[in-house]
Amino acid sequence: MKTVSILMLSAILAAPVSAMADGDPVAGAKAFKACQACHTATEAKNKVGPSLMGIVGHPVATVAGFKYSKAMIDFGAGKVWDEPLLTEYLKAPKALIKGTKMAFAGVKADEDVANIIAYLKDPAAAGP
Repeated sequence: MKTVSILMLSAILAAPVSAMADGDPVAGAKAFKACQACHTATEAKNKVGPSLMGIVGHPVATVAGFKYSKAMIDFGAGKVWDEPLLTEYLKAPKALIKGTKMAFAGVKADEDVANIIAYLKDPAAAGP
């Protein structure tokens, strides 16, 4: 009986975590509004920050036409913006990369981070 209860409890606790890890692009589009002053995810247009269109799976510090800080270039050598690295960066950009030009303090809520990444992976899924 205890084994069944433990398995059921594990399944219940795991469900929200896996759902959150996937993120919601619609909620991500809303959370991304805080980023829009400096970034776009739907155009290959650099602003104060680089375009984030297609950033998931893209090599770090290589968006064409954007002048990166030396700190970002050094950090990015050989790295790709995958979900774990984006998660770490979005939570605390300056803690991860000392000397980055990014002024944003970070996204505090894990759910918002997962949602922003889901949006960055597929902005069209958020609708018009």
